[in-house]
Amino acid sequence: MSFVNSSYFNETTKAAPLAAFRIFFGFMMLISIIRFWSYGWIDKLYIQPRFFFSYYGFEFVKPLGSFTYIIFAICGLAALAVALGFKYRLAIITFFLSFTYIELMDKTTYLNHYYFISLLSFLMIFLPAHAYFSIDAKHNQNLSYQYIPKWNIDSIKVLLIIVYFYAGLAKLNSDWLLHAMPLRIWLPSNYDLPLLGDFLQKTWVIYLFSWSGAIYDLTIPFLLLYKRTRIVAFVLVVIFHVLTRVLFPIGMFPYIMIVSALIFFDASVHEKILERIARLFKVSRKVFDNGKQLVWNPQIKKLTLSFLIFFFLVQVILPFRHIVYPGELFWTEEGYRFSWRVMLMEKAGYASFQVVDGVTGNKQTVDNSEFLTVFQEKQMATQPDFILEYAHFLKDTFETRGFSDVHVFIDSFVALNGRRSKRYIDPTVDLIKQSESFKHKNWILPFNDEIKGI
Repeated sequence: MSFVNSSYFNETTKAAPLAAFRIFFGFMMLISIIRFWSYGWIDKLYIQPRFFFSYYGFEFVKPLGSFTYIIFAICGLAALAVALGFKYRLAIITFFLSFTYIELMDKTTYLNHYYFISLLSFLMIFLPAHAYFSIDAKHNQNLSYQYIPKWNIDSIKVLLIIVYFYAGLAKLNSDWLLHAMPLRIWLPSNYDLPLLGDFLQKTWVIYLFSWSGAIYDLTIPFLLLYKRTRIVAFVLVVIFHVLTRVLFPIGMFPYIMIVSALIFFDASVHEKILERIARLFKVSRKVFDNGKQLVWNPQIKKLTLSFLIFFFLVQVILPFRHIVYPGELFWTEEGYRFSWRVMLMEKAGYASFQVVDGVTGNKQTVDNSEFLTVFQEKQMATQPDFILEYAHFLKDTFETRGFSDVHVFIDSFVALNGRRSKRYIDPTVDLIKQSESFKHKNWILPFNDEIKGI
C-alpha cells in the first residue's frame, strides 16, 4: 500500500492539539455521565421500564437492573482516566465499550450525538492522545512525544467534517427549505424566551433559521479548516450551538461540538490552553517538551491507516443506505438512523394494538401504558421497527396469560411535519408473521406525498 509512504502520511505536528482534545473530551464525558445520573435518568430510563426496545442484531444488550449504575460508574471513571491520560489505551477502550453498551440498551433514547460519541471514542482508540501532557507520558518516557504524525489529528477533523456536512445535506429537502418544517412547529413554542420569544413567532425569522442552519452545517467545517476564516467560524460555532441549546433540550451536545471545534486551531493555541491548565493544577507543561517524535512501526501504521480508511468509507456510505428502500424516508424511517439527520422531523402517532387468540377467537385491546413508559409509547407509535418488536413482545406476554396461536394487529395513524394524520400500518397484517430484518417493511402504508431532497 504505497499511499502509506506518501509525503502527507509522513508529516508531523505538535501533539498539543490532540492532548487538549483528549482532556476536553474526557471531562465533557464525565460531566455528561454525572449529569445523567444526578437527574435520575438511569432509574427512569433503564430500570423502571418493563420493556426495552433493542437494536436489530444487538438484542442481547439489555439494562442490568440495579447493576446498570455500575456500567455508568465505569463509564464515568474511564472518561476521567481519558482526560488525565492515565492508562489511556485501557481507559478509552473501556469508555467506548461502556458508553456504547449504554447507547444500545434501549433505542428509545437514540440520539445522533450518542452515535457521534461512540464513533469518536472508537477512533480515539487508534490515536496516541496520551503522548503529550498526560500521566502516562509523565511516568513513562517511552510513551512521551512532543511531535506526532499529522494524520493523527486530522482523523478527528475528518469525522467532524462528515458529521457537519452530512447534517447539512440532510437539510436540503423541501420540507426544511420550502416549508421551514419542523421549525415552524417548534420555534413558536419558545414564545416566553426573553428578547427572542416575539421574533420566533414571525414566519421570516423561522425561514431564516431554517436556511441559515443548512448553510451553517454545509460550510462551517471548511471555514474552520481555512486559517483566515477560522476565528470567525469558531465564533459562529459558539453562537449556533449556544442558540441551539437555548431553543432545544438537547443536553451537552452543543458544548461538546463547541469544544470539538477547537481541534481545527493551530498547535500554538492548544499550547496556551494546556499552559493554563498546567498553572491551574500546578504542574509543568515544559517537562513534556522533549523534542521527541513518534514514529509508527511500519506494519502497525499500514494496518491502522487501512482500517481507518475503511472506517471513514463506511461513514461516507452508510448515510446513503436509504436509497435502496422504496417509499419516503421520513415516513418509513428505513435508513434514517446513523445518517446525521438531525431534528428534521416532527412526528406524532397513535397506535392501538389488538391481540387475538387464534383458537378461541378471543380479542383484547392492549393498554400500552401497562407495558411502556409515556416516552417509549411516543417513540413506538411512529417507528415501524419499534411497532414490530413491541407486537412480538405482546405475543409472548399474552401467551403467558393463556392465549394460544396469538395474532397481533395494529390500528395506527401518524402525522408528519404538520401534515394531516393518516393511517400508518396496514391493519390487516398480522405483525406476528413479520420478522425484523434489513428488508423493506411492505406493511407500512404509502405516504402518498413527496419530500424532495437528498
